[in-house]
Amino acid sequence: MLNKEKEEMTKATNVVEMTAGDNSMSAFDVERVRADFPILEQTVYGRPLVYLDNAASSQKPRQVINAMSEAYETYYSNVHRGLHNLSQRATDGFEAGREKIARFINAGSDDEIVFTRGATEAINLVAATYGRAFLGEGDEVIISHMEHHSNIVPWQMLRDEKGITLKVVPIDDDGNFLLDEYEKLLTPRTKLVAVTHISNALGTITPMADIVRLAHDRGALVLVDGCQALPHMKVDVRALDVDFYAFSSHKMYGPTGIGVLYGKSDILNTMPPYQGGGEMIASVSFEETTYKAAPHRFEAGTPAIVEAVGLGAAVDYLEALGMDNVAAHESGLLAYATQKLSAVPGLTINGQAKEKAGIIAFLMENAHAHDIGTIVDRAGVAVRAGHHCAQPVMDRFGVAATARASFGLYNTREEVDVLVEALAAVRELLG
Repeated sequence: MLNKEKEEMTKATNVVEMTAGDNSMSAFDVERVRADFPILEQTVYGRPLVYLDNAASSQKPRQVINAMSEAYETYYSNVHRGLHNLSQRATDGFEAGREKIARFINAGSDDEIVFTRGATEAINLVAATYGRAFLGEGDEVIISHMEHHSNIVPWQMLRDEKGITLKVVPIDDDGNFLLDEYEKLLTPRTKLVAVTHISNALGTITPMADIVRLAHDRGALVLVDGCQALPHMKVDVRALDVDFYAFSSHKMYGPTGIGVLYGKSDILNTMPPYQGGGEMIASVSFEETTYKAAPHRFEAGTPAIVEAVGLGAAVDYLEALGMDNVAAHESGLLAYATQKLSAVPGLTINGQAKEKAGIIAFLMENAHAHDIGTIVDRAGVAVRAGHHCAQPVMDRFGVAATARASFGLYNTREEVDVLVEALAAVRELLG
């Protein structure tokens, strides 16, 4: 590890020195954490920025920004086959990102970590490789009613191409995943279950251990969309026994342009390549090409080198804070925000599942979600408004769109209060 990276890690570690032996919320010094995020220092329309759009994308700490800048400034080169010093150092930094991810999610091996452009590509990779190779007409894929479009459309495309059957697990009026109904959908023809760990539109935490257990009892594999889970809670892929786990860097305080597919190595190595080109081959002739083992067989071409370094730095940052501390802080924020928003006249929270993460989607009387987003923006508050790439969820609740406040590790109760004050302005303007 380079000296500058060591310095940045020391800074991150100092943030949580006080947490040794104490995982209480009071041990999490949110103001010291906020100081690591330069973008939070700005004002918007003359008001301090209140960034509550973390489910869409999170902000980046200096530790990530500096790690990426250092890579570009001091050791950037293409990776792997180069014999010169810069290439060797770039390769070390790139592969260190893979090693850190494997450790962070408790993968069995670094070779189970495939770099992709994001979770969307990771899911598409499984559909295009495992799906095309092993699923045929009449085989079943089960998804849920709360999926992001990225975990719906690839399976519809596979259905249209291969004739598979797509089944959907219903949710109740509070947004709970209906485990009993899920179990009824499982049959001997079920080959894959593809579900979210946490709903981006409702905040629902799905009962993943039970979902995996029931699927495996029927001989089906499980793919998890973990985008909304990994930045906010401890995830152990081996304890969950998932077969695939997809997530994006940009939602976990890392850069855009890179994501991860975790897959069990014995499954990955049965799957054909996703794309052809350099890096993923063992040998090429005009007569025959042979492919590398996973993960490299799925990483054709020059990868996102510096982005992998940044993702590794984001993992270091989260590990230094401690995911139990992050989860406790955000759980407290969710409880506080739920109480405050529930008291706003004319406001309805969309999705109140028994187990929820730090996402609150809501509606207001006489106010379209886009109007809410525009008005609170003038108070410096950034929320998301729309269908959140989850149109079936909106259809399930009979709405076109919701406003969504989503919390990250740097958000505070005072920021929740600013949101509530801004919503009062919405009521005044729109009645």
